[in-house]
Amino acid sequence: MQRVTLLQQAMQAHGVPLRELARLLDISPASAHRMAHGQRMPTRNRHQIIQTVLDLFGERGADVRTLAGLERELDRLGEARDTPPALPVEDPAPAPAEPETENDDKGDETMLLSKQSLTPAARRHFKLIRDPFDDPRNEGEVFLTDDARYVLGSMLDAALHGNFLAVVGESGSGKTTLRRLMLERLKSEGESVVIIEPYILTTGGQGKDAKPLRAGHIAEAILAAVAPGRRLPASAEARSRLLHEQLRQSNRGGNRHLLLIEEAHDLHVGTLKSLKRFFELEDGLTRLLSIVLIGQTELGVKLSSAGADVREVVQRCDVVTLPPLRDVPGYLRHRFRCAGIDAASVFEDDALDELRQRLIVSRGGKAGTDLAYPLAVANLATRAMNLAASIGEPLVTADVVRQVKA
Repeated sequence: MQRVTLLQQAMQAHGVPLRELARLLDISPASAHRMAHGQRMPTRNRHQIIQTVLDLFGERGADVRTLAGLERELDRLGEARDTPPALPVEDPAPAPAEPETENDDKGDETMLLSKQSLTPAARRHFKLIRDPFDDPRNEGEVFLTDDARYVLGSMLDAALHGNFLAVVGESGSGKTTLRRLMLERLKSEGESVVIIEPYILTTGGQGKDAKPLRAGHIAEAILAAVAPGRRLPASAEARSRLLHEQLRQSNRGGNRHLLLIEEAHDLHVGTLKSLKRFFELEDGLTRLLSIVLIGQTELGVKLSSAGADVREVVQRCDVVTLPPLRDVPGYLRHRFRCAGIDAASVFEDDALDELRQRLIVSRGGKAGTDLAYPLAVANLATRAMNLAASIGEPLVTADVVRQVKA
């Protein structure tokens, strides 16, 4: 359990709320919170801050012993901030600054891509009945940028016209949301498209229980979708003939067929190569199977390879990429509006600008990587809201966003 500081005890005993302390010291509530909890002393005007604290509690009737204890506590806190770390004995050269920044940015990236949740206190504090970052409940709640509309249009076109498409995006970029939206559009518009999604424990080959997705699993999924109850023959030639015939019959019955594979970045090269054979199944001029792969950036790397192993797949597959959000404030306003609340009642304008800047990090030694994807935006905003609620800040400010820890 964290130790209760003398400053916290004095604030409670003399009725000094955190926001009043921050106002009197001319510091942010976040800085006042850290100081009260013995974590960090503001560096600016440190001695003036200590004197103001002593004057405040002296006027409130604190005794000499309490004031002396407060002065020692705050002095120690300030000295701890000022004391530089000891240099190693064997290597007097200090560590360069760049690696430290890179490590900090790696922490930022981990924080941004790990799903965060609003605390009950934050939901009460901001009067949120519904979490603004819950999955969209209908198409109107999906924030469709021009980039997302283009990717969605490409997915629908592939599904309806026998194309081979790969959708590539960072984790949390909105790929799964667009997949759900594509399926909803196909259903609502009355399109007769048989969706074929090979299900397996994991498509990747990592871990002792992992089962990589193979061509045989895909063939089984296709047959189960178009001819339930039929079993695949043992020989490869008989399997191909049966699949071709069943797809042809289904197509002549008015159906289109879409092979949809998520987590496609984990597909083995052999499985990628096999997709060419499935894609080439035809009935005259009509392709019998559309293919849409959905995966993280590693999928784009595989499909950009000039190697002979995947060259024929690359030549047939179009690749579309989901970029970062261009309008982060617009995204946040939309999500809060869908939750029935104005974002201006939660965020100050400069907080939105600061939040946007925090989403630009270093990655792999390269500066300026933009992580403004929906998941990262939601995570950073959520942590800022949780912090603001914990320190009694009525709105999320730029300073609160800066204080969010990775």
